[in-house]
Amino acid sequence: MKRILIDMDDVLADASARFAEYATERMGKAVSKELLQGHNWAASIDIHADTVKSWVHEPGFFRGMQVMPDAQDVVRRLMEQYEVFIVSAAIEFPNSLKEKVEWLAEHFAFIDWRYIVLCGHKWMIDADYLIDDHEKNLATFRGTPILFDAPHNQSLTGYQRVKSWKDVESLLLNEQVPV
Repeated sequence: MKRILIDMDDVLADASARFAEYATERMGKAVSKELLQGHNWAASIDIHADTVKSWVHEPGFFRGMQVMPDAQDVVRRLMEQYEVFIVSAAIEFPNSLKEKVEWLAEHFAFIDWRYIVLCGHKWMIDADYLIDDHEKNLATFRGTPILFDAPHNQSLTGYQRVKSWKDVESLLLNEQVPV
């Protein structure tokens, strides 16, 4: 079986919507995911970057994310044809370790804990495909990288881009991915 690595934040879990939610609730800024486009969206809506960075260290930030549309169904179907691992660079945010495990147990209970990898960086994990939203992970990946569309990666080119889990389904379950 071919192996797929799937990132969590802004791939399985809607991290951008969580940032928008916090900015709206805590800062009184009307923020949509569209406003988060680009690398310095905090400055564009006049929120100090340190404030935004502090949110990811708060208990509950990762646990409260919503599941990306169609992710559960497509991941379940991928598991029928591929060896699927959830891989998240979670070490940077210690609260996220426990919260991500709990989040996966709630929303992706069909994924065995042995197929969850929480690490500092993903470059050392060998697989055929990586679905991720960050170039830092895709650029060092030795298999076929697949860029999952997110507000912060709109200007990124040079990767196969999927805009939704339905696109992942079309690409990987219909074997249209370039080799």
